[in-house]
Amino acid sequence: MFTGIVQAVGEIKQSQPIHEQSKHGLSLNISSGGLDLSDVAQGDSIAINGVCLTVTALTGDLFTVDVSQETLNCTQGLDRTGVHVNLEKAMRLSDRLGGHLVSGHVDAVGTVVKFEPAGESFVLVIQAPESIMRFLTHKGSITVNGVSLTVNRIEGNVFSVNLIPHTLAMTNLKELAPGMLVNLETDMLARYVARLLNIES
Repeated sequence: MFTGIVQAVGEIKQSQPIHEQSKHGLSLNISSGGLDLSDVAQGDSIAINGVCLTVTALTGDLFTVDVSQETLNCTQGLDRTGVHVNLEKAMRLSDRLGGHLVSGHVDAVGTVVKFEPAGESFVLVIQAPESIMRFLTHKGSITVNGVSLTVNRIEGNVFSVNLIPHTLAMTNLKELAPGMLVNLETDMLARYVARLLNIES
């Protein structure tokens, strides 16, 4: 479980098939970007651009994760070297919940429609698949590339969020531009409520 509060921005340094001559998944070597790995062990979870992955090896400031083909098919930004990725270690039960409850299971991939200044902040407008729009609400939570954000406006299958300078400085969202793809995870509480309503109807 995560909070959507990014702790560091790392970089995918190396990408190779999990098994030699296999096309079913990748093994990624990722630089920590200053993320404290002293309390991370093999088998621990780290959210990478909002995707919960398991650490398989640690070497200095590098860690390794394996990504299944299914995960690659459902997400973006994990199949190329040189990509900057948002990092967050799994939360402890004693941690402050600064963002919202985030599972690290991406619901959909969205497309950036607009990313532009608005006063001292930036407005990020994203087109999302119709299938997840019922889980979004005004002033509700959404995770974009692992970053917990508040939905400010919804029109059809497009929603917008505001990004303050601190969020841009601490995440890879500052690299976004129209046409780019982002990982989206809706509020799990909204999903549970929708599921219960479907069962009762």
